[in-house]
Amino acid sequence: MLNKAKTLKGYKLNGLDGEIGAVEEFYFDDKHWAIRYLVAETGDWLMDRQVLISPYALVAVNKKEQLITINLTKKQIEDSPSLDSDKPVSRQFEEDYYGYYEWPLYWEGPYMWGTYPNIVRDYKKPGESTKSEKAWDPHLRSTHDVSGHHVQAVDGEIGHVEDFVIDDETWAIRYLIIDTHNWWPGKKVLISPQWIERVSWDELKVFVNLTRKNVKQSPEYTEGSLLTRDYETGLHRHYNRQKYWVD
Repeated sequence: MLNKAKTLKGYKLNGLDGEIGAVEEFYFDDKHWAIRYLVAETGDWLMDRQVLISPYALVAVNKKEQLITINLTKKQIEDSPSLDSDKPVSRQFEEDYYGYYEWPLYWEGPYMWGTYPNIVRDYKKPGESTKSEKAWDPHLRSTHDVSGHHVQAVDGEIGHVEDFVIDDETWAIRYLIIDTHNWWPGKKVLISPQWIERVSWDELKVFVNLTRKNVKQSPEYTEGSLLTRDYETGLHRHYNRQKYWVD
């Protein structure tokens, strides 16, 4: 199911032994555009550290009750490697974190989740290390911080990033919601990360290999829009791009 990042903010997090907090934001990588961590707001509990939850622990999103079920206990989270709230996520922290939970390393292998294209929830044993596979160095970004970045088409600016559309089965970012009101009144559009040419984090700018005219004529996205497969099919057909669910 597709959900907006800002919609998920505030959802309760229910662990194996009770509520642990609420969704604050997400960290994603700029290679596969996948959610790597959910950042939990825990109130007075563990307030001196960032509490990060990997999608490996995210079981289900319940939109009706506005909660996300996770398969961890409070004790497991409390005893997990600590990350200061004012520190970025380092490779050393991630290695300790994944080693603690015995999950496969997502950065070792060619796919979004390492040696697998999707999350394989087998906690008994992560399997043999995939050191033979080429590892990559993830650069994690915050959905909160990237919101507001300008978006540049091949022939000029088209707007700014307003939000992210997340697939809660694979935890891939399927679309960026682009607000174009500074270019023409009122319209919002969706752009897939697969259509992004590059991102200049220093300039706070996202470059897409699309023309302004093509974006302007694309299907409009509204707050009331249902992200149905028909809508997505029309969007990909407009841009003449391969559908992600076919790949």
